[in-house]
This record gives sequence, C-alpha cells and structure tokens, in this order.
Amino acid sequence: VQLQASGGGLVQAGGSLRLSCAASGRTFSRYGMGWFRQAPGKEREFVAAITWSGGGTLHADSVKGRFTISRDNARNTVYLQMNNLKPEDTAVYYCAADPAIGLSPLPTRYDYWGQGTQVTVSS
Repeated sequence: VQLQASGGGLVQAGGSLRLSCAASGRTFSRYGMGWFRQAPGKEREFVAAITWSGGGTLHADSVKGRFTISRDNARNTVYLQMNNLKPEDTAVYYCAADPAIGLSPLPTRYDYWGQGTQVTVSS
C-alpha cells in the first residue's frame, strides 16, 4: 500500500482543515488506518485511528471533540477533519496503514506510512 497525504496548510487558531490520505492498491479496505503527527523536537504522536470498515474509531484525548477520522473505501481515501485548531496542533501529519484487526495508537502496529503534510496553526 502506498499512501499520499495532502490538505495541510497555514490556518489561524480556531480554523479548520481537512486532511486526505489517498491509498494505492486494491487492498486498502483490508487495512485499519491511522493519523499521527510530529512536531519539531518531539516524538511522533498518535492522533486518530479507524477500522477497516469505518465502524470503529479512536481519537487521542488531545483532539477528541475537535478532530474526526473517517474513510471512503470506494475512493481508497481516509480523512481527518480538524476543527477549532490550536497552535499546539502545529506538526507534520502522517497517515499510516495497520494490517492487524482492531484499533491501535502504537506506531509500531502500522506497516505503511505516507510522506506527511505540514499543518501550521497561527495564534
């Protein structure tokens, strides 16, 4: 599976962005998907995950109520809707594919990673 993330940019605090992650290959629907982020000088951080069917989701406490992960298997795409953005959300955002069943916040569970898209939130 090859992943291509897009949709990042510069936004003011309180604004919104929607990230997309397009996957190549016909097995996209077999993978759980996740979003992670990494700010300068910090470790990669879990943001959200979704099961292969889209029936289950998991969001980090830091984004719960503001971010929503979703997917469209017909379009081989997973999304991250980000609302009420804060300066501390500034980071490079990565999408990743998890071949195992269930939801996980652990980066080691994910076998395939996209190249990342920069999100910058100004105060």
